[in-house]
Amino acid sequence: MRVKRWLSQSRPLEPLAPAGQRIYCIGDIHGRLDLLSQLHARIAADACAYPGRKMLIYLGDYIDRGEQSREVVDLLLANPLRGFELVYMLGNHEQTLLDFLRHPRAVASWLTYGGRATLRSYGVTAADQPGPPDLEHIRDQLALRLPPAHRDFYQQLQLFHIAGHYCFVHAGIRPGIALAQQRNEDLLWIRGDFTNSQQIHEHIIVHGHTIAEQVEILPNRIGIDTGAFQSGILTCLVLEDAHQRLLQTGAGTVV
Repeated sequence: MRVKRWLSQSRPLEPLAPAGQRIYCIGDIHGRLDLLSQLHARIAADACAYPGRKMLIYLGDYIDRGEQSREVVDLLLANPLRGFELVYMLGNHEQTLLDFLRHPRAVASWLTYGGRATLRSYGVTAADQPGPPDLEHIRDQLALRLPPAHRDFYQQLQLFHIAGHYCFVHAGIRPGIALAQQRNEDLLWIRGDFTNSQQIHEHIIVHGHTIAEQVEILPNRIGIDTGAFQSGILTCLVLEDAHQRLLQTGAGTVV
């Protein structure tokens, strides 16, 4: 896996993780239990000899597109990696699932961009072109089959997390706006206005959401969504002091 780097004469914000801490950050999983299991094994092996504090951050989009959405959440809840402080971000796909449970007619488009795979993983079927009554029936079936622990998991996901000079968020931020004033919609959905910006932010933003063939390590942001559901490459960014490296499924360590 190549790494895209934006060359700059200077980096206004030094990339520093908290002292005595190693951070592992996993990009969009999208129902690929197989890849998540592989990456968990690589992370555990990489971290086993590290004596300091270890944090594992997930950037959201655990569900949809891949066929094992339920199983991914089962793994995170029932068999998490031991010895790590765990931080789970909210992705736009989890938010849309929650919105579907409240207002199925308003977010019927969820079924067209990955929701059907999640429904199947929970044992719910959907017609090819469901009408309004069908959508409410699908919602009712999903609500019935969704384990309470899964609903709690989706509802308790975080919008952002700050550690050292880094801010971890699913999609990105609106440039020029303080983090405390960001809209949830941008944190979950923003693309071009954020990814095309060279503006230096309050923190270096670590994000997923926007798929790129190469990991993007830039002065103002680091994008690690490598399209795991179709590429087979699930990426983990490793941060320690001022060092940045990658662990990936189907690839070696990238420095």
